[in-house]
Amino acid sequence: MDIITTHIGADFDSLAAMVAAKRLYPEAELVFPGSQEKSVRDYLAQEFRNIYEFKKIKHIDLSKVRRLIVVDTRQPNRIGRLAECLKNPGMVVHLYDHHPDAAGDMRGVEETVTSFGSTTTIFTRLFREQGIMPSPDELTLMALGIYEDTGSFLHSSTRPEDLEAASWLLARGANLDIVTQFISRDLSSEQISLISQLQQEAQSYVICGVPVVIAKLVKADYIGDFAVIVQRLMEMENIDVLCALLSLGERTYLIARSRIPEVNVGTIAREFGGGGHASAASATIRDLTIAEAEEQLVGLLHRHIRPKAVAGELMSSPVITVTPDVSIDQANRLMTRYNVTVLPVVRENGGHDTDSQPVGFLGMISRMVAEKAIFHKLGSLPVADYMTTEIATIPESGTLADIQRLIIENRQRLIPVVQGEAIVGVITRTDLLSLLVHDPAHLSPDLLRSDERPSVERTRNLAGIMTQVLPRDIIVLLREIGETAAAIGCNAYVAGGFVRDLLLHVKNTDIDIVIEGDGVRFAKALAEQRHGIVHPHEKFGTATVIFPDQTRIDVATARLEYYDHPAAMPTVEHSSIKLDLYRRDFTINAMAIHINPQRFGVLADYFNCQNDLKERRIQALHNLSFVEDPTRIFRAIRFEGRLDFTITRHTEKLIKNTVQLNLFDQVEEPRFFHELKLILSEDDPTPVLRRMASFKLLPFLWPDLRPNFKIDRRFLHFLTQANQAIAWFNLLYLPDKLESWMVYLLAIMSRSRTKELIAFCDRFELPPKQRRKLIAQKTEAERIAQEMQKRPFLRPSEIYWLLHELDNEGLLYLMTIARKRFIQQAVSQYVTTLRRETPLVGGEELKAMGYIPGPQFRAIRNHLLEMQLDGEIAGHDQAIAFIRTTYPVDNQPQR
Repeated sequence: MDIITTHIGADFDSLAAMVAAKRLYPEAELVFPGSQEKSVRDYLAQEFRNIYEFKKIKHIDLSKVRRLIVVDTRQPNRIGRLAECLKNPGMVVHLYDHHPDAAGDMRGVEETVTSFGSTTTIFTRLFREQGIMPSPDELTLMALGIYEDTGSFLHSSTRPEDLEAASWLLARGANLDIVTQFISRDLSSEQISLISQLQQEAQSYVICGVPVVIAKLVKADYIGDFAVIVQRLMEMENIDVLCALLSLGERTYLIARSRIPEVNVGTIAREFGGGGHASAASATIRDLTIAEAEEQLVGLLHRHIRPKAVAGELMSSPVITVTPDVSIDQANRLMTRYNVTVLPVVRENGGHDTDSQPVGFLGMISRMVAEKAIFHKLGSLPVADYMTTEIATIPESGTLADIQRLIIENRQRLIPVVQGEAIVGVITRTDLLSLLVHDPAHLSPDLLRSDERPSVERTRNLAGIMTQVLPRDIIVLLREIGETAAAIGCNAYVAGGFVRDLLLHVKNTDIDIVIEGDGVRFAKALAEQRHGIVHPHEKFGTATVIFPDQTRIDVATARLEYYDHPAAMPTVEHSSIKLDLYRRDFTINAMAIHINPQRFGVLADYFNCQNDLKERRIQALHNLSFVEDPTRIFRAIRFEGRLDFTITRHTEKLIKNTVQLNLFDQVEEPRFFHELKLILSEDDPTPVLRRMASFKLLPFLWPDLRPNFKIDRRFLHFLTQANQAIAWFNLLYLPDKLESWMVYLLAIMSRSRTKELIAFCDRFELPPKQRRKLIAQKTEAERIAQEMQKRPFLRPSEIYWLLHELDNEGLLYLMTIARKRFIQQAVSQYVTTLRRETPLVGGEELKAMGYIPGPQFRAIRNHLLEMQLDGEIAGHDQAIAFIRTTYPVDNQPQR
């Protein structure tokens, strides 16, 4: 594993250098060793594209790091825990830095150290030399790095190369508006003096429970960048609301800043004839002295400030609750009786006695989940089995901002209000909306009108990432698909794993298109336009389009699915993209990207999927997901292993509940085998199989195996041997096809008899060709292993005739079960050299020599091949002489 990192407390130069290094080391992971400066955190929070390029240290196995690329520092004590990697065997270090040499600096195999004003300048020069063109976002970020570390080119460390680098970046599209927003300029001595005066003149007020600071300053001369001074004072003193009044002659100026939703300074400034947005505003006040302006300002603050809404004031109480042992039927009746859609689940009494408070919050059960469970005849089960457990709570003192964050960012419909362990009330999404509708001043900056918002927001258009990650022909294809959809009046989206991998910056050209409209009609139109072939499936509203270059895409009509009973095949109906995404297995796969021309690249994320992707977690979309389709369990485990994600605790609980229901016998066996085949096709399925064992899934897959399938030392030995054999084969880069899943399956069943493999094939209804191949390879490989065990010294020709009927899967299985190294060596010799050998004399040449085709014809060629393999014949002339001597033409049978 390769890691790109920087120093703790990363600034913009560090961040830009890391992102630039990613272009030089595309397979490396970006990892911060610790915290970042606040401005960098703000940038990452607003610049959507950058979030998914970084991993947290907790997601990294430091022992597996083999190359460390360090930027903007060479001091090992500044890279935090990542310094542990330096002790790894064979560790390779690459360094990029602009700081002067210092004692204790790391040494690298490659070092690019130049005393420019910033490390980003080094990468800009490398990009120019190597012809690398950064994306628009990278251009802006690199400019940020240079501007910050050179103090906007005013620091004495600035070099001409820094200005040249910035010029190159700006000429190619770096956005100075964003640079201006995030770069804090150094203050002059005069500005520092003005800040000191403002501090002395500042007076604190508490208005409607909200602390506000008003500062006054009287000057005769004009003060430039007064807003910068006010902003810096606010940051230095950590002030939430600051109103500064500056008197210059006959005019008074107001500069106001607010970081909380309770104070909208734009409204205040407009009262003075000024303007601005909720967090920053200004006004020019005429005909008022500074004292009169302050008095009027205090009055306006009293009029417009809304008291901090606390959870205790907004909540509904008492709370209707249930205990975990209450049945889903009972909970559903309770929700109907009290006309509520969600019930908190608690440890003690049901909460009907208003004199007592329910305690020990465990989770929530919703009407939607309850009704779906009852539909699947699971109403007798306790609510504990299908309640949602990962629910955030809030104390009575929680602010409106806290409530908005939980309801909007966490997408919670209901927030329990707690006092210690007791639930004292609940706040619903309806409560919040009602408050905001009747009193919009409570809106947080995330909910403000467009004219009240800051100039730069988090963007959700992924066109830039698509350009960076995807091949040009794929982007052209997607644009053409969108244009075709628009031409026939449909909305087209690319969805599923393609979007997930794009946000992870992983190349994926497996394209699934979802159409809001008639998917089959669209597929036919696209195939006609690109001269392709379409294979429609009218019943399901799906189609596959194959283009002349054999590129293929799958097209589906946006649809919803419902299940007539647990583990049933779904019934499909046409729907919208939102409901189509809701039927998906996990949140990380439930995103789509608009590809119609007007909205090309815009992400559709209705279920906060990006956050789960960022936190690297696997989460089911709804609580009965595994009941409706138990095969999703295997997909969850496979994604967890492949992506190095973690299944959430709540999703783990849902999996365990489904396993206890024993629904697997109700699923068509080929569906299970498809998932198992995908698992065994992973580079190393061992961790996934271990995880399956932890959920007690293996007996469902191999109920007939003896001993009753356990992951023990011998099992792990055979899997490791198989993994090593497959890795060895792949490194040969042979044109031969290999079905690695067969090798792993044979390894798993190496202690089972052939009849148990036959039973496995019957159970999962394997296609006849795969069935015959598995049985033949197992039988032959095990027979050959026993024979070779007794014959340690085999001639090359003997090895050839023993192994020549085995397929690649059988050969690797033989290497897996071989107890002696000489057997593995024999297989290696056969695969790399022996099986490529052909007789030096062909059939046509034999006929020209007078030999008559027939049984002896083959015997001659086989004998010749043996002599070649054993090194007794080395050339064509020797081969001819051998044939004439050993098989005289006179002894040939007559025609």
